[in-house]
Amino acid sequence: MKKVNGRLAKEIEKLRKMRDEDIDFSDIPEKRDWSKAVRGKFYRPVKESLTIRIDADILAWLRGQGKGYQTRINALLRECLDGLGSHRIRLRVTELGTWPRKGQHEH
Repeated sequence: MKKVNGRLAKEIEKLRKMRDEDIDFSDIPEKRDWSKAVRGKFYRPVKESLTIRIDADILAWLRGQGKGYQTRINALLRECLDGLGSHRIRLRVTELGTWPRKGQHEH
């Protein structure tokens, strides 16, 4: 990334030091409805290849949903990290009748 010098650097530093309440947002409309927002439209996280061991029934379910099972794995992990928690993920999969496996119980 190119280093910023001179007048632009001074302006950026001045903005960085401003308090949030001192910033004038009057010319920017407030966004209230985020229902159509798209994650990753302008940002794509770096992907990394790895080897992982997954229970056979879980992998079968993921693959059984059609093309893109690795993307689904990533999406489920992302949901968990975004604060939805493993409980909601378990409930979603349970609705499909595959989790928890017979003989297991939820904690």
